[in-house]
Amino acid sequence: MNDLQKDILTGTIFIIGLLGFISGEFIISSALFAAAAIASNVNVNRKRSKAGQLSWD
Repeated sequence: MNDLQKDILTGTIFIIGLLGFISGEFIISSALFAAAAIASNVNVNRKRSKAGQLSWD
C-alpha cells in the first residue's frame, strides 16, 4: 500500500467514525477514532524514520 492509499483509508475510517458518532453508536465510533489515530501516528512515524528525522532527544 502506498502513502496515498494509507491516507485515504485513515480518512475513511475517521469519516465512518464521525457518522457513527452522529448516529449514536458511541462505542463503535470510539473504536474507529482510536484506529484512525493509531494509523495516522504509525504513518507519520514511518515517514519520519524513512527521512532520517526520527530522534528521541
